[in-house]
Amino acid sequence: MVLLTRSSGDTAGDGAPTRRRRPVRRALKYLAATAIVGTTATVGVVLLLNHLSGTAPLTERCAAELDGTDWYLSPVQSDNAALIAQTAVRRGLPARAATIALATALQESKLVNITYGDRDSLGLFQQRPSQGWGTEEEILDPVYSTNAFYDGLVQVDGYENMEITDAAQEVQRSAYPEAYARHEVRSRAWASSLTGHSPASLTCEIAPVEEESLLAPAPATDVVAGRLGRDLGLGPSGTSATGAAVVEVDATPLTPGEPGRGGWAVAHWAVATATATNAVEVRVADQVWTRESAEWTASGESLPAGQVQILPAVAE
Repeated sequence: MVLLTRSSGDTAGDGAPTRRRRPVRRALKYLAATAIVGTTATVGVVLLLNHLSGTAPLTERCAAELDGTDWYLSPVQSDNAALIAQTAVRRGLPARAATIALATALQESKLVNITYGDRDSLGLFQQRPSQGWGTEEEILDPVYSTNAFYDGLVQVDGYENMEITDAAQEVQRSAYPEAYARHEVRSRAWASSLTGHSPASLTCEIAPVEEESLLAPAPATDVVAGRLGRDLGLGPSGTSATGAAVVEVDATPLTPGEPGRGGWAVAHWAVATATATNAVEVRVADQVWTRESAEWTASGESLPAGQVQILPAVAE
């Protein structure tokens, strides 16, 4: 069993989450305050401003906002969180199921698909082949291990109203069941975003796509389409009328009767997995997220409810 360690800047010294602060903005505020020291300091300020003017973020991270507070994960963690939460959506489970699963994976593996653990424990949920969870190969498949966890969770009567420690323990049989509770709020923030209940609440600050990883338009869209099928059981619903490399998705089958929520679930999934898919732009409703802005902003046009557009970076 692996305990989650908080990254610097993620929480205050007392364990409380921090409010959103862009690293570059913090640096600029500090530099502005110290610029009055003198000519030498001013030169230093200019040099450092030039250093900070690149397009890559100082720290790559993704955030899910809940009640005005950002809860951070790394791009690798957010990619796995997207799969776990979208599996709950795909199975028609409530957001509470995703919260329990995310808290469990955070405690067990830090939300990383690790190949080691206590005794023969493996994967996101540290499941053990010797305890009947499956073969090593199966457990290291995040799709299999996530579904295996939910298979156990849905057998727990009333799990939706149970404390996370109790619900997770019924599935995991951990030696430290109380530890799951420490991840509840972070997991609830991510579950709410990724299941579409909190629009425009999940963002990522990630580096530009490296040139050597660019693919031609068709293969690039195939990468996005492949992950859509794996994580959500969806395929592209059409192609862009402009001929650009845009993957269009109809999310309405995910959340019957709630097309808007389905759209935001897919849009947040697309942002959370952008490092893996090379997505550089995601559009939903009247909002757009780009790698450059790292935020949701008004797009100037509105897509139909449940419709999402994902633009991957492509080679020219």
